[in-house]
Amino acid sequence: MAQSYDVIVIGSGPGGYIAAIRASQLGLKVAVVEREHLAGICSNWGCIPTKALLRSADVMHTATHAKDYGLTLEGTIKPDVKAIVDRSRGIAHRMNNGVGFLFKKNKVDIIWGEAKLTKPGEVVVSKTAKKPVEPVGPIPKNTLGEGTYTAKHIIIATGARPRALPGIEPDGKLIWTYFEAMKPEEMPKSLLVMGSGAIGIEFASFYRTMGVEVTVVEIMSQVMPVEDAEISALAKKQFERQGMKILLEAKVAKVEKGANSVTATIELKDGKTQAITADRMISAVGVQANIEGIGLETLGVKTDRGFIVIDGYGKTNVPGLYAIGDVAGPPLLAHKAEHEAVICVEKIAGLPNVHPMDKLKIPGCTYCNPQVASVGLTEAKAKAEGRDIRVGRFPFVANGKAIALGEDQGMVKTIFDKKTGELIGAHMVGAEVTELIQGFVVAMNLETTEEELMHTIFPHPTISETMKESVLDAYGRALNA
Repeated sequence: MAQSYDVIVIGSGPGGYIAAIRASQLGLKVAVVEREHLAGICSNWGCIPTKALLRSADVMHTATHAKDYGLTLEGTIKPDVKAIVDRSRGIAHRMNNGVGFLFKKNKVDIIWGEAKLTKPGEVVVSKTAKKPVEPVGPIPKNTLGEGTYTAKHIIIATGARPRALPGIEPDGKLIWTYFEAMKPEEMPKSLLVMGSGAIGIEFASFYRTMGVEVTVVEIMSQVMPVEDAEISALAKKQFERQGMKILLEAKVAKVEKGANSVTATIELKDGKTQAITADRMISAVGVQANIEGIGLETLGVKTDRGFIVIDGYGKTNVPGLYAIGDVAGPPLLAHKAEHEAVICVEKIAGLPNVHPMDKLKIPGCTYCNPQVASVGLTEAKAKAEGRDIRVGRFPFVANGKAIALGEDQGMVKTIFDKKTGELIGAHMVGAEVTELIQGFVVAMNLETTEEELMHTIFPHPTISETMKESVLDAYGRALNA
């Protein structure tokens, strides 16, 4: 007899483990199938360990600029690559173990192996052939294994993996994905980064701060193409001041490998070509969903451009089958996956007043130096939609706390609907803006108008005051600029 559950979740990343825990909280019998490591890419190879690396870069940056703060440090400050990587990997282990603890606490069964959908309501689990780049944490005790399992509801949360361009496939030695970039054995002297999305620009920022010569090649007309153009331009200026070289509207046409270097032929926007030789290259041209080999074709699951098609509650076209997170399409963000998981499970459980996700209210954060954060419409998109808008801007250079911190290069930009006063977009570049953006996210979810934001008291001195001043500026009332 196949073991039966109310809910089986395939994948234990941010979407999968949150779905499992919420389902258990609602009294459902739950199991998670995992083939590689608990907590998924985010905690093991993405969001969390990269922030550990970037924290080391932040400390390095501060230490090398100690003189700016009236301090004298003796001796040469240089990165200890092994110690930096070990710290990052240790944090990944801690996150991995934390998810195992949460499963035990919430009575979620773990089924270890490769999942395949064979018919509606059934999952066959076989021994995994997956070989992780690095095992993170031991397989938890008392886990289930190979066999057939059934469930009334099955949630696919298999995530995504780095996308490779034909002819420029990563080899793990000279051409890296984020896996190899996260654990270098030594610092390269030079680095070529292909792609300036969040992954590419974060690694470019980390390695540049560590003293590596970095060149970024981006096919679009701005770095971080999804961001507001004005914010992107300010960030680019700061990257270049740090010594980063950035080529826009440029394409890596081909790569030739040497004994310990790569030479890339870059096609520039004027039609000319340029050869760039670097010790290592990072391919950061996006990710692709893990939809292969899990039986989607057997059940006739609808996909579009490599992602599973779902409605606002995670339902696929097959009754009883759902998808959440990266596998269900953009934006490919851990917090989107987590929220999608809660919506999906609460709908399954029949809770009242479950609302579908509003993707315009999902914040995006890039943890480079300077940081970039945003929510809602960019100015260009708002205008393209025919919206009559008001735009406010406030620079960090006019903020006392930013000046005191020595972080006076940044800006907050707000976009309002002129007719209603609705906040429809907020965009930031500068120190700790990834922590500030949530204030605007909350405001948008509460359908706050400009008047309510103007009458909100922001503490002084804080960088958050730039948020209010940006709102005031949109209505010609800025007080400190």
